[in-house]
Amino acid sequence: MPTRVGLESYEVMAKHGVFDYEKDDAQPFVVSIWATLVDDPVDDNINQTLNYADLQAAVDKEIVSSKPVNLMETLCIKLVSNLSENQIISSLSIRIEKPDAPFPHPGGLAVVEHEWTRD
Repeated sequence: MPTRVGLESYEVMAKHGVFDYEKDDAQPFVVSIWATLVDDPVDDNINQTLNYADLQAAVDKEIVSSKPVNLMETLCIKLVSNLSENQIISSLSIRIEKPDAPFPHPGGLAVVEHEWTRD
């Protein structure tokens, strides 16, 4: 099995959602990203793998600091666009949770998952 590098349950505050009030006040988003590497690192060298900080930086740029969007699906695509520039990544698995999403009834967790594979 190829090496996978991950960032799990990274909670950030951001302003995204379909309703205008969701774009006015920051709300929590919980992001998990798994990146599969093209090749396994062999020389105990950070340059042969993905730094976990790069995953956090992508979330900060594309979710926290970006212009508000309506859909978590769009946030997934923005993360893929950012991270897929790194040629050592062969695939990505992204999960975004929105714990405070507005539901008509109590309970539930809004979740979007996205899979990407380099062609």
